[in-house]
Amino acid sequence: MKRFPLLLIAALFIAMPLSASAQTAIWKVDKAHTSVKFEVEHLTVSLVAGQFLDFDGAMISDKSDFTDAKIDFTVQTKSVNTNVEKRDQHLRSPDFFDVEKYPQMSFKNIAFKKDSEGRYVLAGDLTIKDVTKPVVFDVTYWNTVLDPWGNTRTGFRAKLKINRFDYHINYRQPFGKNALDVAPEANIIIDTELTKNK
Repeated sequence: MKRFPLLLIAALFIAMPLSASAQTAIWKVDKAHTSVKFEVEHLTVSLVAGQFLDFDGAMISDKSDFTDAKIDFTVQTKSVNTNVEKRDQHLRSPDFFDVEKYPQMSFKNIAFKKDSEGRYVLAGDLTIKDVTKPVVFDVTYWNTVLDPWGNTRTGFRAKLKINRFDYHINYRQPFGKNALDVAPEANIIIDTELTKNK
């Protein structure tokens, strides 16, 4: 019986938000120097590139190598942009992201492990529409520096390939014998610059 309060306290601590620990180093995404991009094959002959313009994220970590990092990242789906308004409207429709019903995509990590010098493996849960699935990003670490204004900055590139059908992005228009005009696979590339809170 005495173990229950301890287990409850432990569960509450695990569920605390990123900003809860006063001793934790908090890193915020610098939106002016961060991009969330994707690439999808079109008609088997080219890649169409796009990005999401509205996003936010944070990382907490006490270790200089970030191996204890906790990461939370959110993207507003209606901000999708491919520089073609008609295509962007289609991407916002129920055929793709259905932004009225599912306004956000999100990622929360489970582990951030160093693979080799400058390389990490980022594992966590990716939520798109009504589906949450475990994914693993390949991450390149750039550097950590002190900028001319006294801010500590760090940067990463994270790459992932997903099958959009796994996330109920089910648009399919047959093309040729065994292809679709928009391929099922999508490459996600996130270039992130973060600033450490003083």
